[in-house]
Amino acid sequence: MPVLLLKLLLTPLLITLASLAGRRWGPAVGGWLVGLPLTSAPVAVILTAEHGADFAATAALGILGGVASQAVFAVAYARSAHRGGVVGASAAAIAGFAACTVVLSRAPLPLAGMLGVSLGALLISLPLFARGSGGERRTARTAMRLPAWDLPARVVVATGFVALVTGIAGAAGPRLAGLITPFPIYAAVLTVFAHRALGPRAAAATLRGLVLGLFAFVSFFAVLAATLPRLGWTAFLAAAAATGLVQAASLHSVSPPPVAPAGARVASRP
Repeated sequence: MPVLLLKLLLTPLLITLASLAGRRWGPAVGGWLVGLPLTSAPVAVILTAEHGADFAATAALGILGGVASQAVFAVAYARSAHRGGVVGASAAAIAGFAACTVVLSRAPLPLAGMLGVSLGALLISLPLFARGSGGERRTARTAMRLPAWDLPARVVVATGFVALVTGIAGAAGPRLAGLITPFPIYAAVLTVFAHRALGPRAAAATLRGLVLGLFAFVSFFAVLAATLPRLGWTAFLAAAAATGLVQAASLHSVSPPPVAPAGARVASRP
């Protein structure tokens, strides 16, 4: 119950911030923000307080493995968005996440193996996202004309998904729950709304931003799983420091190109 309450309280704030960032700087930045462990990290804190460091470290290992499933989700949606529409792309993404989760649940790996799988999945998925020239700039400008109901609808849909997925995870047992917990609820909501409003290109930009943000997610839970049994609560500080460094390093990859001042002329090439 505390975990569900925490997620339900954080969801409106996180979706609002990510959506506004996406409107200002483009959908890739919104996806990049929700790639951070903004809800999974507090969940790890609660697990540590309620069940101890060893239990939480095991859960962190499962959550780390779920990053590979998120990468599969992102690629499956982006590759299906042009021909399958929102419904077809969503079905393909959820099926991909579920299939990867089943595989990982049947093949328990140590920390080094889970870290390798997660990083490998992220590195393999990145080249599969095509980036259109100037697409992020045009998308950011277009997104500012979305209707007034768009943001409240995102919050309602995301909160409903949080309640559903948290309920499923709670009934799945500790091992499978760790793999289910990273289901990209916030990224899914941002992606679907971007797809409906701006097209598959914006959806792909959101998901590419998610994958870039997941490198910081990996760093947090890798450090936490490795150090929590020995360092206790200090492990969270080490994990947060690693996350900040990795996230800062990835920022340039999602930053939209600078917009020229009004009235400025673009020099033509000879």
